[in-house]
Amino acid sequence: MRREELIDLNAFLVVAEEESFTKAAAKLGTSQSALSYTLRRLETRLGVRLLTRTTRRVSPTEAGERLMKTLGPALEDIAAELASIGGLRDKPGGTIRITTSEHAANTVLWPVLERLLPEYPDVHVELGIDSGLTDIVAERYDAGVRLGESVAKDMVAVRIGPDLRMAVVGSPAYFAERKKPKTPQDLADHQCINLRLSTAGGLYAWELEKNGRALKVRVEGQLAFNNANQIVRAATAGFGLGCVLDDHVEEAVQDGRLVRVLQDWCPPFAGYHLYYPNRRQPSAAFALMVDALRYRS
Repeated sequence: MRREELIDLNAFLVVAEEESFTKAAAKLGTSQSALSYTLRRLETRLGVRLLTRTTRRVSPTEAGERLMKTLGPALEDIAAELASIGGLRDKPGGTIRITTSEHAANTVLWPVLERLLPEYPDVHVELGIDSGLTDIVAERYDAGVRLGESVAKDMVAVRIGPDLRMAVVGSPAYFAERKKPKTPQDLADHQCINLRLSTAGGLYAWELEKNGRALKVRVEGQLAFNNANQIVRAATAGFGLGCVLDDHVEEAVQDGRLVRVLQDWCPPFAGYHLYYPNRRQPSAAFALMVDALRYRS
């Protein structure tokens, strides 16, 4: 392949991903006219139209979609190999992009980064906080952090945290007027604070289990949040029962502001894992990060 062909293919991929000649030109550091000429030259050489152009947007044709699916992983591999070669310097360097939930960032990632980064000033880390299941290949992340049960089977998964448990809690004032639930069925008689999760496609169904019997319980109440901290705040104020990871409420339970119930229905489950494509050729910086994050019980 000639050098200009690789340049043209990269230009096509950026335009197709950005769906805009203006944004792509800015990203590539060139002019819109030069970029438009490059794409016309590529289409002429291939003998097929790759992009549909309108006054509002640019979108790939069927042929363009096929080319994108091939080009994306191929250019990712090239970029990873270049990063790997660059990692052969005396000190690891480069940028590592990780998508993660806020809880994992605070409890698992940051304690390691705070200790590691001062020793490796050439390593840069970008954390994207997102509660959804981000496509790390499409969004060009180096890795993602999610609960073990959420990691796709075609990914390399490295355990980076201990087992976790859910906690169902309410305030003493709330229980002063209501009986504590003893079974999941009793939750129907309680005000519960819902959690909205993009990964669940709506409101999270409380996942409870005892003696191998697993239940998903839909609960009802006045409040719903997409943030666990707000659920804890509302539960502490007496607005109902909340179901969150137990470390969110550890202090509040210890000092009596919250009371745990249904503990026998909240067994431990697989904690956080770092995951990345199994075709990835890791750079020295990425390998360093994986080793530093690896959970050692």
